[in-house]
Amino acid sequence: MATMRAARLNVRTNTLEVKEVPRPVPGRGQVLVRVKAAGVCLSDVHLIDGTLRPLYLEGDEVTLGHEVAGVVEELGPEVADTEVGERVALQAGQIDHHGRVLTRGVDYDGGWAEYALADEETLVPLPDDLPFEQAAIIPDAVSTPWAAVTTTGDVGPAEAVAVWGVGGLGAHAVKLLRLVGAAPIIAADPDPQARQRALDFGADAALDSTAPDFLTRIGELTDGHGLAVAFDFAGVPVVREQALQVLGEHGRLVLVGLTDKPLEVKDGTRFSYLKQQILGHYGSEPEHVIQLVQLVRAGRLDFSTSISGTFPLEEAPAAVEQLEKRVGSPVRLVLQP
Repeated sequence: MATMRAARLNVRTNTLEVKEVPRPVPGRGQVLVRVKAAGVCLSDVHLIDGTLRPLYLEGDEVTLGHEVAGVVEELGPEVADTEVGERVALQAGQIDHHGRVLTRGVDYDGGWAEYALADEETLVPLPDDLPFEQAAIIPDAVSTPWAAVTTTGDVGPAEAVAVWGVGGLGAHAVKLLRLVGAAPIIAADPDPQARQRALDFGADAALDSTAPDFLTRIGELTDGHGLAVAFDFAGVPVVREQALQVLGEHGRLVLVGLTDKPLEVKDGTRFSYLKQQILGHYGSEPEHVIQLVQLVRAGRLDFSTSISGTFPLEEAPAAVEQLEKRVGSPVRLVLQP
């Protein structure tokens, strides 16, 4: 029986171990992908520490990794439009025969391994000049903020926006807001490295969200009109309180960062009078990943500065620790099996 190396999480004991496992065999409509790159996400950290739990995982173990790119190695029966050797990224999830939305690397085995199984319909062809480590992070690290900006937030040209939390997703939100013509783009983060990154990624201003004059500065930057859209990528109650104070008329607060803490609207009369909205956001749809690859192909987007470091598969625990402790304020760390 053929084997491979994989980083397996035991969700019962919350232990991550790189070990030898059987190499999967593609079934009907599936392909086997040789993994070339797989992103390390805060969701992976939360799975390991137990604050995030799989909904539909069968058994106690799963191979992590929902941001995956590689080369098609083997075709299963009834695969119609894919060839061996094709460069692909994998959508971060799929719908099963029960109609449930399953997440790769959470509810079923992901890409922190030498090989990964994928349904043919979840493959996204890649241009030859897009490096695998950049392609791997498009599902989720880029597609989640892209969906938040274009669909949930529905940001239009010259709309004033602010992004709280300029980590892996928030940094890309800044870049994508620049692409759709938002102005001004204000980044908010207490970390000076994150603020500098925001400026590098296209923000017009980068503010310390803990500064005493923070809200006043947003008022000045928006000429007193307030924000059209505020994006919370931090998932922190104080961020949401700040955002609600500086939303303008018809302003939208888009909640991307996850938290189980309650949200309070302290001035409900003002909120209603200004016809403001609070919008929840999670993940992205398959078309968002396809759009982003097309934009890269057209030369509109470049993610070369998004890769903060690469690790061999055996060092997956070290990559997780670096992200968890924010050593070097990384955007995205990538495993290369």
